[in-house]
Parts: sequence; C-alpha cells; structure tokens
Amino acid sequence: MSEQPNDNQPFYMKPTEAERKNRIHRSIGWLAAHGLPVNGKRILAIRGRKSGEWRTQVVNPLRYKGERYLVAPRGHTQWVRNLRAAGEGELRLGPRTQRFTAVELDDTTKPALLRAYLKRWGMEVGDYFAEVNAKSPESELIRISERHPIFRITTVK
Repeated sequence: MSEQPNDNQPFYMKPTEAERKNRIHRSIGWLAAHGLPVNGKRILAIRGRKSGEWRTQVVNPLRYKGERYLVAPRGHTQWVRNLRAAGEGELRLGPRTQRFTAVELDDTTKPALLRAYLKRWGMEVGDYFAEVNAKSPESELIRISERHPIFRITTVK
C-alpha cells in the first residue's frame, strides 16, 4: 500500500494508484472547492517551493485547545515541504479563503495532538499511522511523532 522510508529518507506514504483514482476522494475535494465542507475538510493551498505556483491538497484541520493545526498523516509529503519553505498558505472553502502563517512543531509537543487527530479522523486516516491509534499509550505516539509533521496555523487578517 505504501512506500516506506529507508534509513536516509523521512517517512512518506505515497498514494496508491487506486487512491489517486478514487472517485470519493475527488468528490470530497470538489465539494470543499465549491463551499460544501465534508466533516470539516478544507482545501490547503501553498505556493510550490520550486515553481512558485499554487499547489492544493484536501486536508483535515485540527482544532485543539483554541488553536488550529495541520497534521500530515502521510508523513513528509510535498505539501509539508512546500509549507516549510513558504511558511504560509491558505485554507479554502468555496469562495472563502483564510490566509495563515505556519510554525512546525517539535516532536515532543505532538503526542496529544496526534491523539486528538486520531480521535477525530482515525477511521479515515488510521492506515497511515501503522498500529497506533487514539487509545495507544503515549510512548507509541512519541515513537511515531517524527513521522508526522504538525504545523500550528495562525490566521492572517
């Protein structure tokens, strides 16, 4: 199902051909792009770090203790690399756009956020977290924290 990292590469689960062709995934993106959120999904837009062109991806923003976060369930993806380079992006829902700045979190701050994310979207993204789930001990969440980048996002007015 996935491409596993070697010792020199960060964790990344590449979408399979079936996932790329999945009509449900494409439909969810279409709905969000047209202003109809499905379970809180948004379109993440970030400028490409090499091309400078806008790149988009459907994401599940996490609200936790009054803050908002973006969690990368597939690991160190292209959107993660672009967000690291840009430091800012947009969350879109139909014609509404929220600009934000992003700060990547240290691995030590991730376990509670990973648990909250898995509680909210574990049924959808659980396969990307191996055997770890929202009920796993903290030691397991710590063990996988380096695999899943998390960014705290702050809306720009």
